[in-house]
Parts: sequence; structure tokens; C-alpha cells
Amino acid sequence: MRTIKLIVIHCSDTESGKDYSVEDITSWHKQRGFRTIGYHFLIHPDGEIDGAKQGCRSIPEIGAHVRGYNRASIGICYIGGLLYSEPADTRTPAQIDALRCLIKSLESIYPEIEIVGHRDLSVDLNGDGVIQKQEWMKECPSFDVKTEL
Repeated sequence: MRTIKLIVIHCSDTESGKDYSVEDITSWHKQRGFRTIGYHFLIHPDGEIDGAKQGCRSIPEIGAHVRGYNRASIGICYIGGLLYSEPADTRTPAQIDALRCLIKSLESIYPEIEIVGHRDLSVDLNGDGVIQKQEWMKECPSFDVKTEL
């Protein structure tokens, strides 16, 4: 069994108002050379959560969602993250509620787990101990996980 230390929150980097399936994201990930979808959970605009039963990775399986951290993390992706092709917090109220419920459930299993956004795992280029906006490798998940969750 692997040791889980992190929950990493992602966005699908897709336009607001559109929904995509596990199969869609699996196809995109396969085009990038992955074996299958890289995430353990996918949250749709209506708040529906897809997990292993719907085609996402099972928690015991190592994900493929953030290089260097996959072995010890669970990847959660919400559909959205772009508004008019620009990064934006496009989560619906249903997605916000679903994400909070999912995290609460995972925290009951992994009480010491840390919750971060993909961008929070960027390299601290200036070495000051803080990952600042200019250091982000990407905007994902398009909201500040540390202050909100």
C-alpha cells in the first residue's frame, strides 16, 4: 500500500459551461502518452463525482497528474478552469460543495493529509519559501486552494 501525503487539486483547463467525461479526459491523457486518465476523481459542473467505478484511477494506483508527487498523492480534477480562454475559477456551487465533501471524506481516511493546488507544487525559484504567482508552472486549479480548503 502506498503512503498518501497530498491531495492535489486540478482543473481540466477547459471552458466554463462545458462538461467532459472520464472518457474524454482519458483520451486527452493518452494523447499525451499516459496509459489512462491521470486523476483519481473528476468533479462535473453538476457536482457529480466520478471515481474508480466510473473509470478514474483507484486510490491504491499511482496517479499521473503532477510530476514528482504522483506516488504520494491523490489527484482531484474539476471540469473547468477557463473563461474566454483565460484561467479563472469557474467552479459551480455544486462543484465547490462536492469538492469540500470529497476532501472531508478523504481527510477522515488520511487525517494528516495536506491539500494543495497543482500550482502550489511549482518550484520556488527565488528560494524564499513561498511559491509566488510569477513562479507558477501553470495557473491550475485557478483558485487559491490554501485559503479556501
